[in-house]
Amino acid sequence: MQSATGTHLLRFPSTLPNLSRPLFHRRSSPLLQPFLVSPSATGPNGVGAVGAYQAPKPQRDLLRDWVSENDGIVRVLPIYVGGFSLLAVLLNRSFSSIPPVADASSSQSRADILSLALAVTNILAGLVWLSIRPKNISPVVLHGVECRRLNPLISKRAALEMLWAWESLSAATCCRSLVVVYGADCTLQIGFAAESSSKDGDAMDVDVQKLFHGSLCRSVMKSQKQSYLANLSLYPGKSELPFLPANTQSVILQPLGDKGIAIIGGDTIRGFTNTDQAWITLIAEKLDATLSKFQMSS
Repeated sequence: MQSATGTHLLRFPSTLPNLSRPLFHRRSSPLLQPFLVSPSATGPNGVGAVGAYQAPKPQRDLLRDWVSENDGIVRVLPIYVGGFSLLAVLLNRSFSSIPPVADASSSQSRADILSLALAVTNILAGLVWLSIRPKNISPVVLHGVECRRLNPLISKRAALEMLWAWESLSAATCCRSLVVVYGADCTLQIGFAAESSSKDGDAMDVDVQKLFHGSLCRSVMKSQKQSYLANLSLYPGKSELPFLPANTQSVILQPLGDKGIAIIGGDTIRGFTNTDQAWITLIAEKLDATLSKFQMSS
């Protein structure tokens, strides 16, 4: 098989699905719902009875929803509660017949001291909540060029399978770049990619030999387990993936059997959930089965 360089990776032929829509998609878990069809939703012959099956509605946690929607109020609430409690204890001490000086032999004095300690604890807890806020992680705009390359030696069945994987991942996850290397060739490079050194607006080619000699791919292929780089900027091995945009936030390296690897780049730090990772593993198994059987066009 010829090497899948820039001269051998062609644009998708017109017979393949239209990919003219934008590469950015919002996370949309309901995208997969049409594939989860219950047998009870159809008639005895597999047709009709539309709407006969209704999926159970998920239960909502009203308290958790209210806290997430009123984060600022919840964080400052201990300060108000502690301040009000402190003021109440001082007023009670001032307007009662109890001497202002604490008396260890008095049960009221001991109760006031405990109340003051709890009030101060509430105030300090509120100050800590205000000072420590979770960092808001949002998607970034990747700095690169749009790339849609497909090895022309791949059969139409395998090409459609890989395009389906790209469409699914880009729609349901933070995936914005996908590179599939199988055998000794790059079979698919789609999404955002780094610009080539010639600065001609073309995407950088994937050097398969250099990629497989890198420590990242070697460890993944040896262990045959998925590797998730949740914050790519913290890993020195990111230099082994020069074909991805420089500001790629996260990367999943997923082995495709013992012959290939899929490199999935995301636009969000820690953007791939555990469910996404498990789903990507299943997609990889399907791609491996298809590529091993329909890799070469007849």
